[in-house]
Amino acid sequence: MNISVELTLSPLTDDFEDIIIRFIKRLRASGLKVLENPLSTQVYGDYDTVMSVLNIEIKETFTLMEHGVLYMKLVTSDRHDYEPDF
Repeated sequence: MNISVELTLSPLTDDFEDIIIRFIKRLRASGLKVLENPLSTQVYGDYDTVMSVLNIEIKETFTLMEHGVLYMKLVTSDRHDYEPDF
């Protein structure tokens, strides 16, 4: 089963940029389909593969910050090629 995941990482610290950039670069290096926009990062692929990568990368990222929030939305299909028809 393929999924789409939207992630918004919000480190609650003044030096947040390096943590976010590191997180996104590690997701890109995972081999998964990763797209970014100014508000969030989307990851697409097989459920087990995506969740395995996210489990590792979220834990690693949380060790780098004392306080932070990660918002995550999951959709049960690969929506990377979605284009509105309106």
